[in-house]
Amino acid sequence: MKTLKLSPISGKATFLTICIVVFNSLFLQAQVSDKPTLAVIAFRNDHPDPKASQYSLADLLRQEFEKIDRYQVLDRFDMDYILSQNKLDYQNCLSRFCLEEISQKISSDKLAIGNIKVLDKKISITIKIYDKRSKQFEKAQTSEFLDIPAEIGTMIHLTINDLNQIKNDQAIVTKLSKKNDFESSINNPEQLCLRSDGPRMGFTSFIFEKEITKILKDKKSNGGYEAFPVMFQFGYQIEKQYLNEGNFQALFEFIPMITGLDQGLFIPSLTVMNGIRNNTSGWEFAFGPTISIVKKTDGYFDENKEWVKLGNDPNKSGFPTESRLDSRGLPVFTTGFVIAGGKTFKSGKLNIPVNLYLIPSNDGIRFGLSFGFNAKSRYCKG
Repeated sequence: MKTLKLSPISGKATFLTICIVVFNSLFLQAQVSDKPTLAVIAFRNDHPDPKASQYSLADLLRQEFEKIDRYQVLDRFDMDYILSQNKLDYQNCLSRFCLEEISQKISSDKLAIGNIKVLDKKISITIKIYDKRSKQFEKAQTSEFLDIPAEIGTMIHLTINDLNQIKNDQAIVTKLSKKNDFESSINNPEQLCLRSDGPRMGFTSFIFEKEITKILKDKKSNGGYEAFPVMFQFGYQIEKQYLNEGNFQALFEFIPMITGLDQGLFIPSLTVMNGIRNNTSGWEFAFGPTISIVKKTDGYFDENKEWVKLGNDPNKSGFPTESRLDSRGLPVFTTGFVIAGGKTFKSGKLNIPVNLYLIPSNDGIRFGLSFGFNAKSRYCKG
């Protein structure tokens, strides 16, 4: 049997390697032991519209404590096992006396608790750390935020940072705590707001546009429409809310509309308006461009002030030619500008918007009245 002999150099190298391994192991253990153990006991949610259970909030609290890497955090399964073995009800354990009793059953240096409640329309989050040795709360932090249940997770993160004197992103703190800097289409997707998108119907009148009124009443053989200058309209309003703060919201309104069906006419139009509405009273004001398709043709007025279509009789006398509304013409796009205002009446979940509008032009002013209804959710989703 042969005996393996190590040279003095290889023996020293092996010994040095073993020392390094042992030292690293001891160093790592010392690092771990420097961190106090922490057990999350309870996180009670007293928000009237809870979005998360106490279990999930406690898990979230454990996760946030693990992120800051200052404690050895016991996971939920360890906690459930230890406390169930000792038959302790810990879900409502928020007092110092209760924590003192539980600390005797748990091998943990620190105990953490939390609570969420609503005070004066604000979410208040309190997080405390109980020290087993001193039998006192060594840290406590209470932070107030706007009532935004969907952002409770972020609020807990900010509160734990404050508890441990870790700097927060001030922009996030401002958006979640200062009302004037709060844009609810981004930060508060469930802010109540009035919704008025839905079918629209009503009438439009041309009686203050004398030239157009004359053309509408004229015979079709002369390029008229043989129509009355008050016409029925039917369409649909589509809203896109982009700001909702306090009692007011700002929104875009897209309104495709068909005019004149009651008189055998088909005049399509699309109106895009930018408006502001009061969520409480329902009053609103809006303005924007409108585009419609009508029939026009080129012609001139002869010496008798009669309209002559250019295609039927060449303009030999040199009268000024122009393009005007004519039932014998070709469809073209025409534009205008709408100024509108009105109020939405509410009956339960039913919304009934009523609006008056004006369209000024060189020929005068066209005006109209529209109304509609919807029974949609009154929550803005941004």
